[in-house]
Amino acid sequence: MKTILAVPAAILTALLMLPGKVNAQTPPKTPTFAIAGQRGEAPLLQFNGKSYVEVETLARLTKGTLSFKGGRTILTLPPAEAVAPESAPRGKSGFSVAFAQASIEELSVIREWRIAIVRAVEKNTPAEENWIAAQQRLAEKNLTLASAAATTDDDRSASPLLSAEFNNMQNLSERYLALRKHYAFISPGTFESTPLEQQILRCAQGFVSMTESHVFQDQAACH
Repeated sequence: MKTILAVPAAILTALLMLPGKVNAQTPPKTPTFAIAGQRGEAPLLQFNGKSYVEVETLARLTKGTLSFKGGRTILTLPPAEAVAPESAPRGKSGFSVAFAQASIEELSVIREWRIAIVRAVEKNTPAEENWIAAQQRLAEKNLTLASAAATTDDDRSASPLLSAEFNNMQNLSERYLALRKHYAFISPGTFESTPLEQQILRCAQGFVSMTESHVFQDQAACH
């Protein structure tokens, strides 16, 4: 059974909870939610007679992007003209709007993650391991959303570079945590201008340039 919602994209910013019961004479084991004219579906989570959709999945279905400010989770939808029905023909080249936005979200999380570690080393103040773990989980989610949004040839060519950027950042983070366990003081030179840290910076800069031009160009720093 699918629950289909056919509404303008702008209304979906408030659609994080679906009111009402999901009734059927023969209830399916896993009810799902879908958007008319768009590919994909999401499981409906039922609680106290109401149905809910996971916000990360809703962002993927609507081709939107998530951002986090304080205690707020913000869903930003692409312009209505950018959300073409899945039945419409797709271009084979150039970045899709959804992939470009999802990639920027991922790079923003990686940037915050990297800056926190570099500043912790510079000021000799340990970065909270729980915070680092939370950034890693968020980066993993955003990377999954970006991969799911890849629909054009250029999207698919750039997706492995985004994964490599995440992997490099994860390596830098693990290196920091390993040093922190063994040393009370870490020399700033351990991270400042090191090959790995500079590689992460150059890859991010090159990727941002690609999203601005919406055309794939291989970035050596991302490999």
